[in-house]
Amino acid sequence: MNETTATPAIVTKSLTRKFGPVLAVNAVSFDIERGAIFGFLGPNGSGKSTVIRMLCGLLAPTAGEAWLDGIDVRRHPEEVKRRIGYTSQRFSLYDDLTVHENIRFFGSIYGLRGERFQRRQAEMCDLLGLGPYLNRLAGRLSGGWKQRLAVACALLHEPGIVFLDEPTAGIDPVARRELWDVLFRLSGEGVTLFVTTHYMDEAERCSRVGYIYLSNLIVCGKPDELKRMPEVTPAGHRRLEVRCDQPTRALGRLRQMEGVADATLFGDILHVLAHEGVDDGAIRRHLERFSIVFHEAREIAPSLEDVFVMLTRARARSS
Repeated sequence: MNETTATPAIVTKSLTRKFGPVLAVNAVSFDIERGAIFGFLGPNGSGKSTVIRMLCGLLAPTAGEAWLDGIDVRRHPEEVKRRIGYTSQRFSLYDDLTVHENIRFFGSIYGLRGERFQRRQAEMCDLLGLGPYLNRLAGRLSGGWKQRLAVACALLHEPGIVFLDEPTAGIDPVARRELWDVLFRLSGEGVTLFVTTHYMDEAERCSRVGYIYLSNLIVCGKPDELKRMPEVTPAGHRRLEVRCDQPTRALGRLRQMEGVADATLFGDILHVLAHEGVDDGAIRRHLERFSIVFHEAREIAPSLEDVFVMLTRARARSS
């Protein structure tokens, strides 16, 4: 494959990896356009990290193919490594070095010296707000600022593709939002971002999402497209948001109600998947039997969490 602007940034075809008799990744195929933010989700142990390691040229696939920037990962892993950035799930920089020393160290690994290094450090400090912290030990940074430093080091050599493994795990909501603002800016500049996350609100922000379960990629597409899949809201059913005065008690009662296929609690609001014949009055009467005051019910679209729950259950039933 030749690299052109029309070529996707990442392409996989039946990418497979076995560890002895264990099938860790089974025939995964997808493509990611340039400048996209691709969210890669799945339970722990589902194969996410193994896919990333293969795409980064760190682990040879047992079968299948993958290209990054048009380069065959199996044949030219070292060339691929020079073109990507990577931040791990855990802070992997040096706590006993300052922010500047960490940046300088990783710059030297990428061959950045002199004027080019100074330019890139200044650009990363501007992008990520690290200027005031250059002389602070990395180990004394908060979780959010450590993640910013990790991203800065991953971007120093101007990679076109960046892998971020749970970049916002363990940091506060403000830091999460600010880091996502940085990711949106990078995407707008044409950088392709491959992000793993367990946060559904972050998945909603991605331009495309893939969900891997028990080594199999079971769905891949734009969030809005996934929500419209017939398996998510089966024919003859609708999704409702129900408000009442005792949501925790109501959850168990609604799950036992005839015509209700599923119910989940979101804060003090219930999301209910019910047969079309279950109307507001039926829900009111059912809850009031248990002295639960019903306030309202309204129809809603499914969330990405609904998508993954329904698809996971369907796959579990068929396996």
